[in-house]
Amino acid sequence: MTTRDEVLTYGLTFPDAYIDAPFHDDNWVLLRYRPNKRAFAWTYERGGFLWVNVKVDPEWRDFWRAAYPSVVPGYHQNKKYWNSLILDGSIPEADVKRMIAESYDLIAKLP
Repeated sequence: MTTRDEVLTYGLTFPDAYIDAPFHDDNWVLLRYRPNKRAFAWTYERGGFLWVNVKVDPEWRDFWRAAYPSVVPGYHQNKKYWNSLILDGSIPEADVKRMIAESYDLIAKLP
């Protein structure tokens, strides 16, 4: 998984997920959860790669960062609760999907 279309298509498989582009910058496209309007994946291009910010349980945050050099503290977000995935092909697709799904689960629990 290395393209925005792949990430967005996967994200739309979750119940009540939708695409949003709320900024005046077309580079930022978000996946949100309709009932609370919270974003669970922020997609943007940076440094020649697609990046995806995902919400993360702080207990797993450092595990993912240690497992893959392409998982870094959340760009432009709270580093305690968000990781950025640099989709350069080094993170297996199954783990990218797992992190997006976990982000969705965390967001869906919020009011």
